[in-house]
Amino acid sequence: MAVRSIGLVAIGRNEGKRLQTCLKSAMGQVDLIVYVDSGSTDGSVEWARSQGVEVVALDLARPFTAARARNAGLQRLLQLNPHLEYVQFVDGDCEIVEGWLEQGQRFLAAHPQVAVVCGRRRERFPRQTIYNQLCDIEWNTPIGETKACGGDALMRVVALQQVGGFNPNLIAGEEPELCVRLRHHGWKIWRLDAEMTLHDAQMTQFQQWWKRSLRAGYAFAEGAALHGAPPERHWVRESRSIWLWGLGIPAVAIAAALPTHNFSLLLLLAYPLMIYRIFRTLRRRGLHPQDAALYAGFCMLGKFPNLIGQLRFYLNQWFGVTQRLIEYKQ
Repeated sequence: MAVRSIGLVAIGRNEGKRLQTCLKSAMGQVDLIVYVDSGSTDGSVEWARSQGVEVVALDLARPFTAARARNAGLQRLLQLNPHLEYVQFVDGDCEIVEGWLEQGQRFLAAHPQVAVVCGRRRERFPRQTIYNQLCDIEWNTPIGETKACGGDALMRVVALQQVGGFNPNLIAGEEPELCVRLRHHGWKIWRLDAEMTLHDAQMTQFQQWWKRSLRAGYAFAEGAALHGAPPERHWVRESRSIWLWGLGIPAVAIAAALPTHNFSLLLLLAYPLMIYRIFRTLRRRGLHPQDAALYAGFCMLGKFPNLIGQLRFYLNQWFGVTQRLIEYKQ
């Protein structure tokens, strides 16, 4: 069934066949599709245009961000059809699941106070690598009213216009930051128990996971800098946790080792204890024991690249440096 009050914005760079799958999954389901390209060299722009998709090629002179690309896509959608009610944002490495757009639209139509609705994003090949598996677990967030969405979401256009869209200066974490501003204006964010998109992380190496975790740490620091004041306290707790586990505990344990005759090294036992605590929490949510153990372990290991990301943010602030994208895909 075609959904006739929704436009779709897909963003990407050098996604190749993944982009083709993405755009084909939306064709015939929405009024308009806009693809925003960030400097592809793989023929993505030419292919999209050959399929009748409206393409916006971002100016290479300005730094690329997903937020900037989504804003440009929305702007072009509304130039083509100023009366669109909803916009589905999707990353170019994702495929829209059949039936999602209709279900999401029905929910927004029935709940006028909701600005954003999202469903379940799944990894296409979750068992291909442990890093894909980690992503698949990460996407499985609680059902119902929530504080934030991810990159794939169906949004109410009037709400986006009210808050001025995405913050184009953010290199990551732009969706939760947008949701902070939407909630400040009285809007709600909702997650449905429904299949929404298939994502292809294509993470095969530890280095890719490390870079992605570093980028997350940077986003946590920037989000806390923007909205860390009460009552929101956006990503303050997450940032403090990074500093505690990534630096505080190991620094104290090592620095005090000599005067305490290595007794301070017992502090490092806090890591396996916290891993076990996370494991128990995930098991209570119904996660398979093997998946829970994997995710819990990498949660704690991730504190170290997270810390590097935080440090990079504050150093950039100190020296007035503009951070470019931190990309993990090959």
